[in-house]
Amino acid sequence: MDEAPSPLSEAELNARLLYRDGLMLVIDKPAGVAVHRGPKGGANLEAAFHWLRFGLPRSPALAHRLDRDTSGCLVLGRHHKALEKLGLLFKQGKIGKTYVSIVNGRPGAEEGLIDLPLGRRDETRGWWMKVDPAGQSSQTRWRILAKGPAHTLLALTPLTGRTHQLRVHCAAMGFSILGDPIYGEGGAIPLQLHAQKIEIPLYKNKDAVRVEAPIPESFRAALESCGMAGAEFG
Repeated sequence: MDEAPSPLSEAELNARLLYRDGLMLVIDKPAGVAVHRGPKGGANLEAAFHWLRFGLPRSPALAHRLDRDTSGCLVLGRHHKALEKLGLLFKQGKIGKTYVSIVNGRPGAEEGLIDLPLGRRDETRGWWMKVDPAGQSSQTRWRILAKGPAHTLLALTPLTGRTHQLRVHCAAMGFSILGDPIYGEGGAIPLQLHAQKIEIPLYKNKDAVRVEAPIPESFRAALESCGMAGAEFG
């Protein structure tokens, strides 16, 4: 099998390294790049992980996933034991995640909790999700950060980690994520969803590791076009 090409150079990947210790790395994933090789192959971020060994015999590996068109904090485990530990923390919901997103329209309140179970829409495509009363419990907290004439900037905190959870939840509530071609209106603009912050309680008797990915210029440009230039992300 041919080796998949890397979408980033070694210098570009290292410039996106947000955090490094003996167990894990956190990188700032660019939008529009798949994290791993798909069934049809193609460029993917995982193909560049050999540049992130930093003296270890094996490349780091994904501790979780982000959609191709989502940018921001992506966690890698540096070896098998680290991946096991991180995997358990993600599974138990102990890792705090905050996303920012531009959505179409406006919620009817300043903040809220979306509690809608999710299931597969089509068994042959496991990534394609829908609200399903018989599905898995799924919860997302949201909070308005800024308001534009026809769009809103939200902070989104997933309390569970279902596939496409934020995208399906926002669409189901009537404020789909701007640029979502599957659950929203699509259009020329790409998906406006950024994994801004992550909080990982990795070490006992120590504060959680907190990492923040800078807001991409493309996201800021979209905010400006939606009448929310200068919005605060606190």
